[in-house]
Amino acid sequence: MTPETVTTIGQQALWVTMVIAAPMLLSALAVGLLVGMFQAATQINELTMSFIPKLLVLVVALVFAGPWMLSVISNYTVELFGQIPSLIS
Repeated sequence: MTPETVTTIGQQALWVTMVIAAPMLLSALAVGLLVGMFQAATQINELTMSFIPKLLVLVVALVFAGPWMLSVISNYTVELFGQIPSLIS
């Protein structure tokens, strides 16, 4: 196995990780921004007001994006396992 192959596999793994994490992170970011603006406008500084909406949105995002995320990681794993014979030689 050459260093280029290892680098390519690492890049693919990082890309898959980024793609899988994006729906969860972006939804939490959007809700956090909206709640933060609401808290700044109303001057309410309650920690649970920020935590509970983020948690609910993350659960909803996981329900909707979960099957797709599982498909992406499964396809990557099957592809990586399929490459094992060519990586050994």
